[in-house]
Amino acid sequence: MNRRMSSRTVSLTSTFLLLAAGGTAACDNDEYVDEGFYCADANGVIVDEDYCDDDGGGGGGGSGFFIWHSAGYRSGYLAGQKLPSGGSKFAYNDAASRAKYGLPSTGRISNGTVKTSVVGKGGGGSSSRSGG
Repeated sequence: MNRRMSSRTVSLTSTFLLLAAGGTAACDNDEYVDEGFYCADANGVIVDEDYCDDDGGGGGGGSGFFIWHSAGYRSGYLAGQKLPSGGSKFAYNDAASRAKYGLPSTGRISNGTVKTSVVGKGGGGSSSRSGG
């Protein structure tokens, strides 16, 4: 018994496959990621988060400190440790960058903070890449 597929069946099957492939591609290119955040110096060495507190009452701050972030950073790194390569940084007092990542625009950010559903993979605008 040989059954031939009608052109309508072939058309619907092809359309379904194209839609399914598009849905898979969309899942592979999620624009939302989890990002870990740390206060560190320009070399990516973690410092006490008070150094990235710009609210005036913290006792820290200074031009040599940054908020480092990456989808690869997990919580648990300690002050004095160098962050893994591949992260990006922005000035601790850059309110626009803080807002972009869903962080408070001022004040202290605890080391190891993880923000879920951050838009964009691995940073952007005012960020710079860390060395190896």
